[in-house]
Amino acid sequence: MNIHLSLTPIISLLAGILILVMPKLLNFIVAIYLIVIGLIGLFGTAALHLS
Repeated sequence: MNIHLSLTPIISLLAGILILVMPKLLNFIVAIYLIVIGLIGLFGTAALHLS
């Protein structure tokens, strides 16, 4: 059994939960999300493999 998890949905889920819990963090969370997605788009997911 092979389970493949993508990074983007996990980040989106965590950001959504944090925004619901603490709405004042919205700007901070959106900024971090956009930076992470931009870096993934520029460098690809190959740079994220740690093993």
